[in-house]
Order: sequence, then structure tokens, then C-alpha cells
Amino acid sequence: MLEEPIRYGEMMEIKWLKVLYPRCAEQVGEGWDALIAGLGEEAVPEVFSEFLETSTVSRPAYLPDLARLELAVHELQAMPAPAVLEEGGALQINPSLTLLPLQWRHLCSVLWNRERQLVPELGQEFVLLYKIPAQGQVRVRPASEKDLLALKVLAEHLDRQKVADEAGVPVGTVDAAIEEACHKGLLLSPPSAIQRTAAHYPAEGPHGWQRHLRSEYFTLQWHVTQACDLHCKHCYDRSAISPLTLEQGKLILDQFREFVLEQRVHGQVTFTGGNPLLYAHFTELYREAAQRNFTIAILGNPTTRKVLESLQQIQPLSFYQVSLEGLAEHNDSIRGAGHFQRIMEFLEILQELSIYSMVMLTLTRENMGQVLELAEILRGKVDLFTFNRLSQTGEGAGLAAADTENYRGFLEEFLQAAKSNPTISLKDNLINILKAEQGLAPFGGCTGFGCGAAFNFCSLLPDGDLHACRKFQSPIGNVLDSSLLELYRSAAAERYRLGPEECRGCKIRPVCGGCQAVIQSSGLDISKQKDPYCFLGGGDQ
Repeated sequence: MLEEPIRYGEMMEIKWLKVLYPRCAEQVGEGWDALIAGLGEEAVPEVFSEFLETSTVSRPAYLPDLARLELAVHELQAMPAPAVLEEGGALQINPSLTLLPLQWRHLCSVLWNRERQLVPELGQEFVLLYKIPAQGQVRVRPASEKDLLALKVLAEHLDRQKVADEAGVPVGTVDAAIEEACHKGLLLSPPSAIQRTAAHYPAEGPHGWQRHLRSEYFTLQWHVTQACDLHCKHCYDRSAISPLTLEQGKLILDQFREFVLEQRVHGQVTFTGGNPLLYAHFTELYREAAQRNFTIAILGNPTTRKVLESLQQIQPLSFYQVSLEGLAEHNDSIRGAGHFQRIMEFLEILQELSIYSMVMLTLTRENMGQVLELAEILRGKVDLFTFNRLSQTGEGAGLAAADTENYRGFLEEFLQAAKSNPTISLKDNLINILKAEQGLAPFGGCTGFGCGAAFNFCSLLPDGDLHACRKFQSPIGNVLDSSLLELYRSAAAERYRLGPEECRGCKIRPVCGGCQAVIQSSGLDISKQKDPYCFLGGGDQ
């Protein structure tokens, strides 16, 4: 196709035909001249498809529709690219979009795929033609049912819930169609409202830090129950908290849906506990989350293949995370006899069911020397292995935290090992200090945005109490008393988002902020003092 738009007035006679309609000419072949002989020299491109419909010269029956499609492409090329929406704008249909109804299918294949061209067949098809905002790339493709649904909802200003009810589908089906249309560029959405404030902007930083200022997703880590079939030595909370009813759970999911729509992000619900599978209504709650277009993950203990298969039928898991605390003997001393072997067998089941698997280790002084050996054992058996530092909270107060003096050396070895072991994943924010020193682009840190406490991540306890992070006492409020959106915008949440004063202005702040759980459990003030493990020199901040 032509890179530049055609200027019809500059063409002599009807030479524009092969320029504007090259695929039509190819489909006709040697009979092209005979076909266009009856077209007057004063004709304009807009009448060519009508001429083809009335022509008695032999030609493919689909040629008039193909001509309409080719002309629409050239008209689109002449349009300016739409602008990216600014904050404060409203969700809208891409102004460059044309929805072209055709009576023949697969004409887009004729237009673009010369080598693997599909044979046109009679049957109605809507073709979408539009430009990607700012970039200007031309997109031409058949419209799917989901595309048409999203466009109808926006064009007619329809209520999503009513549309879903009339169609007999969950409202998440409508949400998903609109979200997908935004990703494709059919719909234009203002940017995510989950954005770091200016307090997190360093004067300068490593290349790439700017992309960690705005999140396109939000994770609600939901501890649906305190019930657990393990009794780990570092458990953060073994207190008795009565779980919510299923009806209360549905209301919370509705709140979360309203929150992600308002903030213009995608929502993920990560079910955990305790052991979330011990919640009496877990399957029903899982289904309700799926029906609201949330990505779903589980942080839990091993379960049966049957349970996993039943969940996968509702909606495939984003991931399933389990825990190991080191090599077999040490792990079982923390989590119970036989736990290591059960995890290894469970990882095989996850692999067989193609469920993305993750293993998390809580780093202590005692297991620091086992981490890399465990990573080698897990190579090829798990998709992702990483660690969190111990927060000496709850029963974890009885364990020794990792040695601060040796921590930098440990991170250097871990980062080096990650280069050759694809199972190892980076999570600890302080690794970005090493990356900055080496002139490497930063990674996202703990939640993709450094410390994501109350930023793109919150923890919900079984009774509805919302915390910035489960690993430390960080109360924001209760979702049964105030909406999730109100709590997120509260002064309490903002304090956790800001993090320590000593971190502000640091060149890697957007991808770090240390670990507030470690700060608090070390007896420091999370609003003022930085992570005690931070080894970034004062002169570099």
C-alpha cells in the first residue's frame, strides 16, 4: 500500500485507478483494461465501486467491496493521527475510526496477505479502519463481536450492567470487551490515575525510571481467611478473625470493579490467607471475581489436581504461588515435616496443567546461604523463584533477620546467578542500587513500581480491614465502612505511598523505596527513616 495519501486532482485522466485500486487490478488481471473501458475520464474514485457493480464485463463478484475497502484505506492514510487523551478526558471512540460494512468476508486478507490469501466468501463482515493515536500506524481488520459490543456501548452511551443483563452475560464480559478495544486503539482512554506524585521524582536517575511512575494495573491481595493447614514459624498473623460472608465478598468485588474503572486500570485479585482454599465459599468467590473481569492468582498451599482443574474451568489462573524456606531440612523445620516434598510434587501438577508457578522464600539469617542452591534445585521445575526479606512481625519476631553487613554481597551473588538461571526473578527493591551502579536500566522492584504499598497494591484482611501491605501494620480503613476508592484517596493511604522522608529525592526512588515492612519491624519510623539494609551512599542520593 502507498505510504503517502493520493492527491486525486494531480492525476491525469483515469490513471489513478491502478494507484488507488492495485489489489482490484491484480484480481482482474489481463481483463483490467476491458473492465475499465466504460468508465468515463471525468469519473472520481468515489463512484468506482458503483461502476463495478453495474459493469457487464467479467470480474470477481467481490470486486466492488474490495474497491470500497481500498478507497477507505487511502482516505484513512490522508487523515492525521488522533492525539493521545490527556488526564481528565473521557473514554471515547477513536475519531479516525471507520466501520465499513461489506457483503464479502476475508477481503482484508486479499488486501494484505498475498502469499497466504484467504478466498473471499459471501457473507456480511464489518471492517475496522483506524489510526493508532500519536504514532499514526494504519490498522485495517475485520471487527470481532467484542469489538462491535464495545463500540455499541460507547456510541449509544449504554449502561454496562444493563447491556450484560440483556445479553445474559456477566458484566465483566462487557468490561473486558471495552478494555480490549482500548488496547487495540479502537477506543481512546485517558491515562491511568495510578501515578506517583512529584515527591517521588528524582532530579535525575538511571535511564528508564520514568516508565515506573504510572501503573496500568492494581492488585488487591485478599486474605479471605485466617484458617491454615500449616503453622509456620514466621507467620505474620495467627489471630482469630471471622471471615466475611459470601454476600459481603460480592459487595467488595463490586467495590473493586468500581475502583479499577474509576482509576482506569486493570484489576487483579490475589486470593490468599491463611490458606484461601479453606474459605467456605472460595469457589463461589473465585467465580464472582472471574465474572467481573479480574485477573486471578492464588498465594496458598498445595492442593489437589481436581481442585485446580475446577478453578481452571472457571477462569485460568494468572499464577499459583507457594513457599519454600530453603533446602528440605530447614524448610520442614519452618513449615512442617514433609512440606518440601509436597511442594515439589505440587509443582509438577502445576506444570502439567500449564499453570504459571511461583515459589517465594522468606529470607532470614539462617537460610541466606541456601537460596542459590535451592534456586538450582528449582531450575526447570518452577516458572519463577524469588524472595522477600523477613518482617519480624507476629511469630516472625522469633527469627533472626538477614545480616545487614552481608546483604550487599548476597544481592550481588543473587543478581549474578539470575543471569544464568531463568527461574530466578528479581523482587527486592535494593537490587536497583546495584543496577544503577552498573549503569543498567532498573527493573520494577517489589510490585513493578518499587514499594507498591497503597500505590498499585493493597492487602485486604478477612474482616474487611484494608492495609497498605500485609507484612506490616499499615491500616487504612475498612471497606465495609468506606469505599475502596475513598480509602485509597485517604490521607492514611497517601502516607504509605510517600514512604520514608529519607528516600525522597533518591535517584532510584520510583523503583525502590526500600521495604516498609522491614523498616517498621526494625523499630524505625516508616514515614521518616529509610530501609536499614539500604547501602546506597549518602553522596549518591
